[in-house]
Parts: sequence; structure tokens; C-alpha cells
Amino acid sequence: MKKLLLTTIAGAALLAGAAQADEKVTACLITKTDTNPFFVKMKEGATAKAEELGMELKSFAGKIDGDHETQVAAIETCIADGAKGILLTASDTSSIVPAVQQARDAGLVVIALDTPLSPIDAADATFATDNFLAGELIGQWAAASLGEEAANAKIAMLDLGVSQPTVGVLRDQGFLQGFGIDLGDPNKWGDETDPRIVGNDVTAGNEEGGRKAMENLLAKDPMINVVYTINEPAAAGAYEALKSIGRENDVLIVSVDGGCPGVQNVKDGVIGATSQQYPLMMASLGVEAIKKWADEGVKPEPTPGKAFFDTGVALVTDKPVKGVESIDTTEGTNLCWG
Repeated sequence: MKKLLLTTIAGAALLAGAAQADEKVTACLITKTDTNPFFVKMKEGATAKAEELGMELKSFAGKIDGDHETQVAAIETCIADGAKGILLTASDTSSIVPAVQQARDAGLVVIALDTPLSPIDAADATFATDNFLAGELIGQWAAASLGEEAANAKIAMLDLGVSQPTVGVLRDQGFLQGFGIDLGDPNKWGDETDPRIVGNDVTAGNEEGGRKAMENLLAKDPMINVVYTINEPAAAGAYEALKSIGRENDVLIVSVDGGCPGVQNVKDGVIGATSQQYPLMMASLGVEAIKKWADEGVKPEPTPGKAFFDTGVALVTDKPVKGVESIDTTEGTNLCWG
């Protein structure tokens, strides 16, 4: 009887070990929305990499950009489901921090994608475009394109949301510095005193929001001639508002994203220049990092000299200017997404 009992225990242990070995590492992807092409491509990249590595990916998204509560609920679900890590593009980069800390305390590795948390070290790592540089490139390009007339510019700033997530602040402030405008507090937008800035409005990062924000600022000053936009959907909306008053050909619009529709808009002259980022790379690298954490207990390291892992950025325009490195829309199309 004793021998039979020991044999049964040993067999059960072997079965348990086999089950544990077969158990897939689970990762979660939580994006701001599931409709923006940027986040759609991010999900594609994460899904493909998870399948390649034999992992299970669970995806969540806010109903709209700014839907903080849904993202918090998703983090709680991931903790309860035993996920090993979370990839997060936060809608509210400071309010999400307590939920992120809860996940980290539970042993999950949390990696911010595209949008750094506030503070940035609230996440274990950040894989992102250098969003300040992305803004700076389009600011430098716009100023150089205008030449001496940059001193007389009338600038509309089409930002993301009133909560001022870090990605929006970084791009806004980068653009202004690139254009040659003195910043106020670099950790927020809207406090600059340069008279060339007509005003700031928010777009929620979509076309309808871009159109409404552009209309609001045109009501303030109908002679706006430079438009900074947080992303290309907002830029498309701004263009439609300008077109409705016959000003689509005499206003310079710049943006950030580098999605295929945005690059096409650069080619068509809707957008003068855009800074291209690479969401598929961000997501696939993030999934790899979660797998390494699960297998080896090792967290990713930032790019040397930076507080995050830099996934690259390139200025896309068919009207290059001296002193600002860029690629044309042919190369941009080969690298675009969405």
C-alpha cells in the first residue's frame, strides 16, 4: 500500500509538472482605443509576436481616448487572470499610476508603450518614440519652410486632451522649441506667452475633434497660417475645417504618426510634414520583454542616455529643408502602418 501511494504521488507530481510546463505565459495589451490605426497596428504587432513566442495575449481598450476607468478595470482583470505583464498606452498618465503600482506589487512587469507615465518610472519600462524629438522635427521644418515669415506666424495648437497626457505635452513642447518659441513649464502646454500662438484646443486625437478644434481657433483668429496637430487624424479634421473656408492651400499643417493615410496626406499636400513612429516595433518588443521577465526575471533596459527605450522617429516630407534630416513619402510609404 505504501509503495502504491508513493507511486501515485510521483505520478501526480509528474502530471502537475507537465501541466505547468505547458501553461502559456499570458500578456495583456491595454490601449487607449481599438479604432485609431496606431493602436490597431500595435495590437497586430503584439498578437504576431505572442503567437511566435507561444504566449497568450489578452487585449483591452478604452471606449474613447481618455477613458481612464476602463483601463483601470483592465489592469485589475489582468492581475486576477495571472498575467505576467502588461503593455499599456495610458489615457491618463498620472491617475493610472496607483493601478499600475498594484500590478507591479502583484509581480507583473508593466511596460508603457508610446505614452510615458507621469512619473516615467511608475512603469518598469517605456518603449516609445522620442515624442519631444518628433515634435521638435516638425517645428524645425515648419520654421525653416516659412523662413523670415516664421517671425509673423499665427499658430494653432491642436492638442490631445485636457488631462495633458505626457505624449501630448512632449509633442506640443517639442514643436514649439523646434519652431523657436520659448517654453513656459515644459511639463505642460498652454502657458507660453509668445504672441504668435493663437491658442490651444483639444481633439481627442480624432478627425472630428480636429475639425472642431480648428473651427474654434479660426473663430479666434481667421488668419492662422501654421497648425500643429497631435496626430494625423486630427490633422485631417483641421484640413477639412480650413477647406470649408477656402484656406486649405495657404496654411501649413504638421503632425506626428506616420501611418499610411497620413503619409498619403503628406504626398497629397494635406499635411506638410509628419514625424513617423513605429507602433508595431513598440508592441513586439514589449511582448518579448514580458516573455523574458516570465522566463528569466529580467526587466528591459532603457536606451543609453535616455529614460526610455527609443523605438525611433523619422521626419516625412516631400519638401525637405536645409538642416532638418528627412525622408520622402516613397520611403515613408515603405515604412508606414495602418
